[in-house]
Amino acid sequence: MDTEQIKILLERYQQGDCSPEEAKIIEQWFEQINAHQSSIADEHALDLELEEVKLRIQEQITPAPRVRRLRPWLISTAAAAAVVLAAGLFWFNSNRHTATPTNAPLAHHPATGSNRVVKDGVVEITTPKGHQENITLEDGSTVALNANSKLRYPEHFSTTERSIYLDEGEAFFNAAPDANRHFVVRTPELATTALGTTFNIRAYSAENKVTVALLTGKVKIDPLQNSPTTGSIVLLPSEQMSYDRQLLSMIKTTFSKPEEIISWKQGYLVFKDAPYTELMTGIENRYGVTVINESSKTAWNYTGNFRNESLSEVMDIICIAKSLSYTIKSDTVYLVNKN
Repeated sequence: MDTEQIKILLERYQQGDCSPEEAKIIEQWFEQINAHQSSIADEHALDLELEEVKLRIQEQITPAPRVRRLRPWLISTAAAAAVVLAAGLFWFNSNRHTATPTNAPLAHHPATGSNRVVKDGVVEITTPKGHQENITLEDGSTVALNANSKLRYPEHFSTTERSIYLDEGEAFFNAAPDANRHFVVRTPELATTALGTTFNIRAYSAENKVTVALLTGKVKIDPLQNSPTTGSIVLLPSEQMSYDRQLLSMIKTTFSKPEEIISWKQGYLVFKDAPYTELMTGIENRYGVTVINESSKTAWNYTGNFRNESLSEVMDIICIAKSLSYTIKSDTVYLVNKN
């Protein structure tokens, strides 16, 4: 939950739909805000209040009585309190779930519904929207294939190289060590070479960039098309490379939270200043739907994360943040301008 989502939470509180724990925190915190209504708190004071909210959450608050509707004087203070409350509830939301290990089974969308074809010694696996697939290769390497993706690999690797082809989509690779045979993953634009390494590649054709993120080991990335970038790029743990399909350029950056890179394996959605295409790809993959944008807003970015929210909850939050409306018909979501 991010700052933009506080409006939804306050609305649910008024309707009596939020959890008892959240309701008690909100009521106690608003009581405190009201006690100091004579002046707006400065930044330091707000920080102290936020720390108090965190401490209350850590004390594992017991269930509160049935949620009451906000009193009028509380509603009048909601705007001033929104930023700090949103931050406190983000902390609450992030810590009330037990962390899921990297190698844990999929929390959502088990490996069903994928299409597996074997022809001339080559295995081709395609996953539809809403489904993921776990694959074990003959050398012991493993691949977690995200939704709406296509992967090809030989039934038996050659004696010189282990070649994998990610033709579309996203996958997490755990390459088994083999000093005599490089493990190479090829997308239409890049070749990523690894030895005993775990890394994630995102290469959806609808998006403008291809991203390779390294969690452990070491990889070398070579462009397969004409590029102004000279030579290869080598990644070390916590480094990632983004390839721009329009500029044909590669840029290396770092990341601090590996769990965000592979959050899709647990069915979570994590967006950091994500462009519209990346946001909609994530939603389509997670919920097995198609998103059609019929609004006048076609280029925008979004930051936020979702864990166990339903499709309608996710769309509520995003549409409030972007002043849009939506309708869901069968397996299609339509975005429209807000009336």
